[in-house]
Amino acid sequence: MDFIAHRVDCVLEATGMDAVDALRTFYVLAAATTLSVSIPGSLRSRFLVYGPRATSTGFGSPSQPSVTSGLLDYLATWRVPHSYFAQFYIASVLSSAFWALQLFSRGSVFQAIASRLSLEHQQQSMSLNQTLVCWILLAMQGARRLWESLTFSKPSSSQMWFVHWLLGIGFYLATGVAIWIEGSGTLLTEDLTLEHVQMTNAPKLRTFLCVPLFLIASGLQHDCHHYLFSLKKYTVPDHPMFRGVVCPHYGAECVIYLSLALVAAPPGQIVNKTLLACFVFVAVNLGLTARTTRQWYTEKFGKDAVQGWWLMIPGIY
Repeated sequence: MDFIAHRVDCVLEATGMDAVDALRTFYVLAAATTLSVSIPGSLRSRFLVYGPRATSTGFGSPSQPSVTSGLLDYLATWRVPHSYFAQFYIASVLSSAFWALQLFSRGSVFQAIASRLSLEHQQQSMSLNQTLVCWILLAMQGARRLWESLTFSKPSSSQMWFVHWLLGIGFYLATGVAIWIEGSGTLLTEDLTLEHVQMTNAPKLRTFLCVPLFLIASGLQHDCHHYLFSLKKYTVPDHPMFRGVVCPHYGAECVIYLSLALVAAPPGQIVNKTLLACFVFVAVNLGLTARTTRQWYTEKFGKDAVQGWWLMIPGIY
C-alpha cells in the first residue's frame, strides 16, 4: 500500500493538481476526446461503433485507400471482445470495496490523495452521511450492472476498440474516487465508523428526493436490460419504455449519475462538480452511442421505423 500511495503522490505532484482537479480534468478531456473522434465519419465508423452496429454502412470508408486510411484501419483492428464490458463492473465493485476499507481505516492510499487537496476543496466538504450514502449508491450500481452483465449475456463475436475498453476501466476506477473525494475535508478530521450506517437522522430534502430518483432510474434501466436480453433477435423494441425513445436505458444511466451529483453536493453548492463532470462524460458517451444506434435502426428497418424517435429521454434528439 505504501508503494501505491507513493506512486499516487508522485502522479499528483507531477500534474500540479490535486485529486479533485485531476478527476474533473480527466472526465472533461475524455468527453472532449470522444466527441472529437465522433465528428469525422472516418474515425467514428472505425473507433466508436461496436457490436451489431459495426456492420452499419452509413459512415463508410474512403473509396481510394491512402496511407492515412491504412493506418486508421490498422489501429481499428486493435480490438477486444465485447464481453469485456463485464470488466468495467468488476472494476467498479472492486473499487468500491477497496475504498470502503481505505476510508474506514484511513489507509495510506486515502491519506496520499486526501492530504494533497487544496484548502478550498477541503473546506467545502461533504458530510460523512453524504459520503456514505453516495458510496452505497455507487456500490449498488456497480453490483447490479455486474450481475446484469453476467446474467443477461449471450454468446457473441462482437468486439470493441481497445481504447474504449481502457477508457471504460479508467472511468469506473476514477468514479470510485470521485464518489468520496469532495468529502475529504470531513474524512480527514472525523472518523468514519459503522455508526454512520445507522442513518438515525432524518435525511435532508435533497437526499429525500434524489435517492428515490436514483432507485427509480436503476429499476427502469434494469427493466430495459431484461427486455433487451429477452429478445430473440435484434428488432425494433415494442416495450413501453422504448416507444419513441431509442435508448431509454442510456437515459436512465444519465439520471443515475446526475442524482449522485445532486446528493453529493457540498454545503452551499447546488451540485458536486466532480460528479457533474462525471455525468457530462456519461451523457456525451451514451448520447453518441444512441445516435449510432438510431442510424443502425434506420438502415436495418427503414426510416419510418424510428422516425422522430428521441435519443435517450423525451425531448432530446
